[in-house]
Amino acid sequence: MSARAIRIAAALIEDGAGRLLLVRKAGTGWFMQAGGKIEDGESAVSALRCELVEEIGLVLAEGEARHLGRYAAPAANEPGHIVDADIFHVRTRQPPAIRSEIEAAVWVDPVTALALPLAPLTRDHILPLFRAL
Repeated sequence: MSARAIRIAAALIEDGAGRLLLVRKAGTGWFMQAGGKIEDGESAVSALRCELVEEIGLVLAEGEARHLGRYAAPAANEPGHIVDADIFHVRTRQPPAIRSEIEAAVWVDPVTALALPLAPLTRDHILPLFRAL
């Protein structure tokens, strides 16, 4: 049986000073990007905007999120699934306001990030994208 795909939109949020924002959802062990599932009929950027407000209190202005591409990786919290993710770049220095299902949010440089338990999407795609920015 092949893995089932979960369509998500996620934000590579960085502060312009070499740090990346990672979040950990309540009851999980993996750090990842803020974002979430794309509902039927919803655009990826619309889903992202809603999730960022819900999870970390970040309101994006129109055009503030730049699409970096679509990537797939094993889902961190749902065994037997993969995430099929539209990744967007966002630059902000606004501190995250932890909300919704988020338990922790940290600003980290890429070296520190590698010492954390990272979701496969973050480890395999987000960190290389961040280094290339």
